[in-house]
Amino acid sequence: MSTSSGTSSDTPSFPVPEETASVRRRSVFSREASGLESHHATPASAGGSSRVRRRRAHDDSLRLIDDLTNRPMDPLFSDARLTQRPTTAFGLWSTRIIVFVICVAVGFFGSLFIQQLHTDPRKSVRQNWASELRDLNAKADTLAKEVSGLQAEVSKRAKDLNADGDDTTTLDDEMTNGMLAVTGEGITLTIADPLSAGTDSTDGSLPRENAGTTIRVVTDADLQSFVMLLWQSGAEAIAVNGYRIGVRTSIRTAGQTIMVGVNPVQSPYRIEAIGDRDRLARAVGSDAQPLLYEAFQEAGIYPQVSKSKSLTLDAAASGSLTYARKGD
Repeated sequence: MSTSSGTSSDTPSFPVPEETASVRRRSVFSREASGLESHHATPASAGGSSRVRRRRAHDDSLRLIDDLTNRPMDPLFSDARLTQRPTTAFGLWSTRIIVFVICVAVGFFGSLFIQQLHTDPRKSVRQNWASELRDLNAKADTLAKEVSGLQAEVSKRAKDLNADGDDTTTLDDEMTNGMLAVTGEGITLTIADPLSAGTDSTDGSLPRENAGTTIRVVTDADLQSFVMLLWQSGAEAIAVNGYRIGVRTSIRTAGQTIMVGVNPVQSPYRIEAIGDRDRLARAVGSDAQPLLYEAFQEAGIYPQVSKSKSLTLDAAASGSLTYARKGD
């Protein structure tokens, strides 16, 4: 560890602990290390080549003296004195522009991703289904009108060809079964959901979907109850929102929509019945049904009954018979 010039290249020193060693290291052949200077004390030796004796001790004071003598400069400060590569204005501004473009792209795509997370994918599906349902209902209404016209034509021709005097009985049966349009006095019962229900579903969303509490609304069971009361009171023809109740017509719920046959109906619900208007009005009034009206009042539902001298109800849609035949 000695040189021929008589100076020692390695002074007596203690090993540097790992916790105080320099983190950043530079190769002696790197360009950045060219600016470093030696700051170690190198005592001259007397005479020619001398043999250096290393001291080995574990005294903290000796280690402190050794650090002050051989390593007076902090490693981080030594790294700070390294020469820096010069940066041109073009490189600086090009780096800034690239970073700005990357930030804008990340923000734009991030906002799109967050917007996608906040959208309801089921809403578009419901809107498509609602559009298809409206088209199918329009086609069904058109076909129902055609069927009613054909039935009226068949009834007229059968009446013209019938010579046995049974046309009156057949006509009564067809009117009772809802196969023919009828006109007569009766009542109109109107019942609607409470204002807090928010049943507007034109955007495809289900009613009360985002409500935090359950709200009492008019159900298919309520409509069935009123229809049964009207039948019991002598109603001869009944229609709900313009759809005639026939022998093959049902009132049920599909999801959160009330269906009259295959036709969806919405609030307000209008039940029209032809018969003795005074008797029908008493049968569905609050005096005859106090418990039912009390339950409706607690939920904010208020049925309204009005009498009419003349009501016209269309014929009910009826399918063709495949297996049934006239008995002997």
